[in-house]
Amino acid sequence: MPAPVPTPAPVPRQRDTSPAEGGPGTGSLYGQASLTLLVIEDDPAGGLTVPEILDVDGHRIRLRSARNLTEATRLLTPDVNCVLLDLALPHGATGSGSGSGSSDPVDPLAALRQVLRIAPRHAVLVLTSEEDAERAAEAVRVGAQDFLFRDELDGRLLSRAIRYAVERKRADIAQYKLAESKLRAQENARLERGLLPHPLLEGSDLRFAARYRPGRSRALLGGDFYDTVRTPDGTVHAMIGDVCGHGPDEAALGVELRIAWRALTLAGLCGDDLLATLQEVLEVERPNEEIFATLCTVDIAPDGRRAGLCLAGHPAPLISRPGRPARLLPYEDSGPALGLLPRARWPRRQVELGGSWSLMLYTDGLIEGRIGKGKERLGQDGMVEMINRHLDSGLSGEGLLEASVTEARRLNGGELTDDVAVVLLSRSEA
Repeated sequence: MPAPVPTPAPVPRQRDTSPAEGGPGTGSLYGQASLTLLVIEDDPAGGLTVPEILDVDGHRIRLRSARNLTEATRLLTPDVNCVLLDLALPHGATGSGSGSGSSDPVDPLAALRQVLRIAPRHAVLVLTSEEDAERAAEAVRVGAQDFLFRDELDGRLLSRAIRYAVERKRADIAQYKLAESKLRAQENARLERGLLPHPLLEGSDLRFAARYRPGRSRALLGGDFYDTVRTPDGTVHAMIGDVCGHGPDEAALGVELRIAWRALTLAGLCGDDLLATLQEVLEVERPNEEIFATLCTVDIAPDGRRAGLCLAGHPAPLISRPGRPARLLPYEDSGPALGLLPRARWPRRQVELGGSWSLMLYTDGLIEGRIGKGKERLGQDGMVEMINRHLDSGLSGEGLLEASVTEARRLNGGELTDDVAVVLLSRSEA
């Protein structure tokens, strides 16, 4: 330990203070009455010789002192804004008596590395002698916000260093969070691309469009799911479903049901056999017995002029043809939602499509949004009317879906609380 400066003023011991609720890094800079500095040095009576430290607002900076890192860990409460570490802290001053950290004689910055481990969100200043400038610079490279020379220390210099260190640490944390947020967004985008389906329609003359909006804030996927595949015989199979609930478990179950549907469809299952098998998958994979899922499946013949329709508690699709208003397909004799009744049956209804048509499959998130400030919902009738307006204005494909979801949000007065999935298959005989 270097010789103390003449006529030193002792560092005040810890006073009873209530921790700030704002966590580390708060202080007068952020609306608190004063800053708190934790000094770590082996000889508090002879190390720091500043009689009084004031912050930028003229408030006295509160001081706490610790003789070793064990004491420092105990005193490092949330209201501490900055740590001042004496790099001349003896190797035995960890207070632990063993292990790594400042007890390592090979690493002259071992104490600093341990402080950075126990105080990752606090600003850290190091105190050293002017002859040890190289080690002070290395301390900044390791992670300290700044260094101070013991012989040049005074109240103004220290208060300014504390202020800058706290601001710099705050900026570093903000920059780290921003970088972390960008990385998470990139990972989420990759995950979303992997979870949302890619339609398998090679060789088909059908056009495909889809829109998906999860109801949960910042969620990648909700409980809604959809898929479209073309089997080797030329039949195009489309599906849309909705798992009740809005949490991550429901979203995961929706992905499992979609993947199971694709595998079973490509294996040749269709209609009631496929839905019965999907119900078995749901019963095994659902987190509790109250979870169920609605489903709509459509299998379009290779010539594109007719289709088979199965409904499991799901809203009926909407069909539009040139020169005619859009309407809902017949939905009599639909079966129950998956997971509600054991050994249920799902009748398959034959539907004539014609030569040119558009078929829209959707989840109830599109029709359950409110209209204005009252309790009235858009409903299926309101959706059909809305779609017909957009068709009359010449919209089709992606533009039709985008306009419909946007109008549903506008009528609701903001974001729709439920997940929304919409799939549009179109065929032109020409």
